[in-house]
Amino acid sequence: MDSPPQTDRRETGYTLHGDDIEDPYLWLEESDDDDVAAWTAAQNEYADEYLHSLDVRESLRPRFEELARTTTYMAVKPRPNGYFQRVRDADADHPVLTFRPDVAADRRVLVDPNEMSDDGSVSVDWYVPNPDGTLVAYGVAEGGDEQYDVRILETESGERLEELTGVGQTGPWGFSWTDDGFYYLTTGSIDDGDQLDKAVRFHELGSDPADDWTLADDFSAQVWPLVETDTESDYVVLGESDGWERTDLYYAELGSDELHPLVVGEDAIFHPTLDGSDLYVNTSLDASNYRVARASLDAPDPAESFETLVEARDDAIAKELDVIGDKLVVKYLRDAAHELVVFDRDGTEVETVPVPGRGSVASFGGEDDLFFTYESFTEPSSVRRYDFGADGTTVVDSPDTELDIDVTVTQEWFRSADGTEVPAFVVRRSDLERDGDNPTVLYGYGGFEISLTPFFQRFFVPFLESGGVLAVANLRGGGEFGESWHHAGRREYKQRVFEDFFAAAEFLVEAGYTSPERLACFGGSNGGLLVGAAVTQRPDLFAAAICKVPLLDMLRFHTSLLGETWTTEYGSPEDPEAYEYIRAYSPYHNVEAREYPAVLFSTAEGDARVDPFHARKMTARMQAAQEGDDPILLKTRSKTGHGTGKPVSMVVEENLDGWVFLDDHLDVF
Repeated sequence: MDSPPQTDRRETGYTLHGDDIEDPYLWLEESDDDDVAAWTAAQNEYADEYLHSLDVRESLRPRFEELARTTTYMAVKPRPNGYFQRVRDADADHPVLTFRPDVAADRRVLVDPNEMSDDGSVSVDWYVPNPDGTLVAYGVAEGGDEQYDVRILETESGERLEELTGVGQTGPWGFSWTDDGFYYLTTGSIDDGDQLDKAVRFHELGSDPADDWTLADDFSAQVWPLVETDTESDYVVLGESDGWERTDLYYAELGSDELHPLVVGEDAIFHPTLDGSDLYVNTSLDASNYRVARASLDAPDPAESFETLVEARDDAIAKELDVIGDKLVVKYLRDAAHELVVFDRDGTEVETVPVPGRGSVASFGGEDDLFFTYESFTEPSSVRRYDFGADGTTVVDSPDTELDIDVTVTQEWFRSADGTEVPAFVVRRSDLERDGDNPTVLYGYGGFEISLTPFFQRFFVPFLESGGVLAVANLRGGGEFGESWHHAGRREYKQRVFEDFFAAAEFLVEAGYTSPERLACFGGSNGGLLVGAAVTQRPDLFAAAICKVPLLDMLRFHTSLLGETWTTEYGSPEDPEAYEYIRAYSPYHNVEAREYPAVLFSTAEGDARVDPFHARKMTARMQAAQEGDDPILLKTRSKTGHGTGKPVSMVVEENLDGWVFLDDHLDVF
């Protein structure tokens, strides 16, 4: 098939704020329509014919299988009776949930999702042990749809005790144990269009889930609840996160549905950690770089009892907080890399944890000591243990994936269109020459206060070994430099994010790393919006683009799935002022007849976050407008979603698709 399938242009559209919006591909929004199914199948056939015709695919396959089939160790969650951990064996599609009484003991498998389906479509994506470790709750989903059944298992016997079916889109942030049960977030179903209907309920162990009582259920579409308890506390704390803009906090006595306001109406973020009657918060209130404060829920007026323990720093962002024994452990982000600093309960700095290098720390916590995961651009994620006061950390688990070359990682700074200095990590082989002719991939995200810190991506290894350059840009809209960095790239300032990305591409060319003929960009979700803006606004900068599970039709993003939740980040197209700046950059509405770089769009039938119609409509419009010779492809996968729960076999095929596509346009391998 030399040309893409024909797509019907229909006389459809709508009116918004007095403007007539022509939308000939509006029909592609109907996922259940037979015409859409036939169109999707034809697009898959067209993409597969191209992607499977490239000889490099089968030559890369053995290496990709080798990289994928390595044992992967995930975070350790300590409890008084032992250690919980998910581990994926080299020959398995999914990680299993394990337990061991001490770190030197053999692991015992508690839950094996590999036995739950024949095709790897069922996954266990999260779990929460109770405080003493005797019970564990875990979320089971099918096809990556993030619609969870919650099961309760007894650790000692391995017996499944209870199951709550159809809980919806929930996770550890919306699940918290008490002595006799647990609070949990539940949502409506996608099939009924009620996904944004949310409630926090309480389930007493051994009771009928139909009898669960409601703590709170009056949440707007933009608000997502979180719930926090502690084994030594008589309280439950309810957080209401209004987008990525503010958090209201309430508390109630255990067993009561009478909520008392703690922090309400402040335009700031609060991350709560409950310890007994003390509530610790990591907050941006009066502190763009975040500070740590404490309130007593036993005080006569808890809302007035907040005191700052750790002031905000000028040179680092306080990203997370945990209470371990008599210590507070704070994860800082300094120039887009993590540090761990230990304080006493009154906020006096005690020590800095000796993190191995400039990398990323995740999933830290403990009982008497500290466990965390660490990775960098050159080191795969490992599990480490730290005894407070020690000179170094101990590696508990580490995969055997290694780079067979010397790699240099630098942090480069460049000037964006408005003069702001923006950084990017540049990763390349140490002996690589800056001759302006190296295949280069630029990655970015730029939104929702999400920070891009050093990461190890095993499927980038062959690319780096072959002389490729990876650049990771820390764009505004992210959280790398605090709340102000986020606010500088959202709503009416969203165009700044794209300009930062273009400036990064121009820097890579000017610095001699590459040329537009050998430069590609990629991103997913909000990063897919970034890529869509890149290929429509600056197609001259890129030879190829990979755009995964993207947002692209920004005049209709709010009409389905979780879209309405994101109006706090982007603004709402229903608002006349926001409509003007959104339409100005909306990739789908800025496609015109011209030469475009090669683009590989990908989406998933089970995506419960970003509607697949974005990728479908954008593909149709770009294929019709393409005046160049490069292909515009769309790959739609079934039995998967936005990204969680994918079996390894699918991950391998997806990465082969991406890398053979890039090789065909960048001449990598």
